[in-house]
Amino acid sequence: MSDLPRVSFGMIVLNGEPFVRYNLRALYPFAHEIIVVEGAAPAAAGVATPDGHSLDGTLETLRRFKAEEDPDDKLQIVTRDGLWTGEKDEMSQAYADRATGDYLWQVDSDEFYRPQDMQAVLDLLHGDPSITAMSFKTRTFWGGFESITDGYYLRDGGDEFHRLFKWGPGYHYTTHRPPTVVDDQGRDLRNLHWIDGATLARHGIVMYHYSLVFPKQVFNKSSYYDRAAWVPRSGYGEWAEGTFLRLEDPFHVHNVYTYPSWLERYRGPHPDQIEALRRDLAAGVITVEQRPTDDIDSLLRAPSYLARRAALKLRYDSRPARATLRRTLALPKRIARRAVRALAAR
Repeated sequence: MSDLPRVSFGMIVLNGEPFVRYNLRALYPFAHEIIVVEGAAPAAAGVATPDGHSLDGTLETLRRFKAEEDPDDKLQIVTRDGLWTGEKDEMSQAYADRATGDYLWQVDSDEFYRPQDMQAVLDLLHGDPSITAMSFKTRTFWGGFESITDGYYLRDGGDEFHRLFKWGPGYHYTTHRPPTVVDDQGRDLRNLHWIDGATLARHGIVMYHYSLVFPKQVFNKSSYYDRAAWVPRSGYGEWAEGTFLRLEDPFHVHNVYTYPSWLERYRGPHPDQIEALRRDLAAGVITVEQRPTDDIDSLLRAPSYLARRAALKLRYDSRPARATLRRTLALPKRIARRAVRALAAR
């Protein structure tokens, strides 16, 4: 791959286990360098050590990977004692400031791609150097590896993540929300030659997002969101307890829970390193609390749930373009209560 573009992968991470080592292994063959910034933003102080580090051994895993699995010296670990300032902008800028590749590819620890898709992206960049940015549609896994969530928030654009940017002298990573890079003339790269997620998805290239799989992930994220000033809602802890753990509201399962959402069975492929993680979980090589999935399986077999899920999809598809969700937000709660009663009667 020596003639392909040099990619600097940038990752910010706090409590990224059990994904970190598998993600690094997935990125390594395609990386010019991998720059990982570990630590906590202020709103995440409640799920960090007193000096601002991960509680779950993430930093130790990074250092072990550096010592044992980095023969080409690709991994840079950036950390500090104390909290990072701002709400992740400074952390993202910390890896961007160190990037030396032709492209900057932002990756969270729970975001994976199939290796053939990463190769296809590099081939596309090599064939068309005018491309300035790429975004990816996501498959968001929920409660395990065999179910995903979909819904109005995701269909209204929440399933598209801005992740890959051209990089060079004078380029600058400006904001983390949304991820934005400007060139040496101050131009937003997504206003130039941007390949959007829908275009890549038509060729089968998507991101596999494992953000709602393990209880500790969900509760850590919920704690952060409940404290982050940029989040326009609260109650994430209650959502995690009631919906993620007990599935009390099966029509608001996505963690942007003010929008209608639902679960679907997933029977497709996973990236190679996720399959490796699953094998290690099954063999006891790694240990992490997993959510039981019996209730998910029962829900996805229930005709009442499938019918109401179909009704929600039809309602979404029949909405006028760019219509507000206000008229529909009340509906799913009534549907959810009926569905839960129907399931209880089975």
